[in-house]
Amino acid sequence: MIEILNPAELARAKESGALVADILHTLKSRSAVGTNLLEIDRWTQSMIREAGAESCYVDYAPSFGRGPFGHYICTGVNDAVLHGLPRDYTLADGDLLTLDLAVSKDGVAADAAISFIVGNSKPAESVAMIDATERALSAGIAAAGPGARIGDISHAIGSVLSEAGYPINTEFGGHGIGSTMHQDPHVPNTGRPGRGYKLRPGLMLALEPWVMADTAQLVTDADGWTLRSATGCRTAHSEHTIAITDDGAEILTLPTHQ
Repeated sequence: MIEILNPAELARAKESGALVADILHTLKSRSAVGTNLLEIDRWTQSMIREAGAESCYVDYAPSFGRGPFGHYICTGVNDAVLHGLPRDYTLADGDLLTLDLAVSKDGVAADAAISFIVGNSKPAESVAMIDATERALSAGIAAAGPGARIGDISHAIGSVLSEAGYPINTEFGGHGIGSTMHQDPHVPNTGRPGRGYKLRPGLMLALEPWVMADTAQLVTDADGWTLRSATGCRTAHSEHTIAITDDGAEILTLPTHQ
């Protein structure tokens, strides 16, 4: 299903997006050497409840996971890039942490992800990989607007990632979002311009460039959810929810405080 939201729904989407972004901002500020992933999950649960919102994850049971997910946020460390199931793991200096969060408020969902390095150690390769996903996300957003096509976004994202030297997996990528978290259209992280669904005002998309340092192959962890790089290399993931407007694309998942 491809859903086109009306102005009232888009106004609620802005509230959902701001909530997601603010929670991620808070979690990043709290995540330090010695923080446990299960502690991050508990913080997330508390903030969602305090906001009167609902988790998109806790009861989520798609075909590609061993559901229901049972937690409130995806936490990926180092080689874990997607659907990271929170576990009893304590963060160490230099760990590359990815937090992916989707929340629904007043019937509209928003989805975002950030990757960052914990502690004082900043491995150059990890910094470069995070930067590449963030630049690819910006390029994808810049390519989005009324009349553009999904392939234009995919091509913009893929061009940045390829030029940075990263293999690209197209099994998982961006997606439509609205009254539910995952909708059509699928937005691969590489593609051909001028192809695919034509964007219309009122369409919401979650764009999410993600990469693995030296492979495009994923393996599923024993937990049935967490997707890791097949070679054990590090990974990074950046995501925003955007709304197509008459003038272009509006980022909905920006924090209200910095």
